[in-house]
Amino acid sequence: LQIPIVGFLPPDDPRVIGTVEAIERELMTDGFVLRYPLAEDNPVDGLPGREGAFLACSFWLAEARAMIGRHDDAVELFERLIALTNDVGLLAEEYDPQTGRQLGNFPQAFSHVHLIHTAQALSGARTAAPPAPAVARTRTRAR
Repeated sequence: LQIPIVGFLPPDDPRVIGTVEAIERELMTDGFVLRYPLAEDNPVDGLPGREGAFLACSFWLAEARAMIGRHDDAVELFERLIALTNDVGLLAEEYDPQTGRQLGNFPQAFSHVHLIHTAQALSGARTAAPPAPAVARTRTRAR
């Protein structure tokens, strides 16, 4: 999901659109994005129990949706994510939609940074990262 956000490929590239669709199909649970697929009988991370949806990944999806022109879908996910904040507007690292609880590190700066990036993308203030400036090469002449 970071591919269009950091400017590696343009948002209208078919690979970007295909990646967004694959994430939606394979890593979404209850409307939020997991970091990786979970298996009940063989946990991917080797830890017992299930992991919640990773909020940064969910914000990335909302931002990527905005960038590929799916503004309404992006807003809908963004509003669902904003609704998870506590009484002072803070978010944790993860969210468990089944229990309605925030999980993991709290508060989590990573979640908040991507909340801001997504808000900027939805407001039109942020697009793909600008290309890195070309490094000026100087030539030395042998005298």
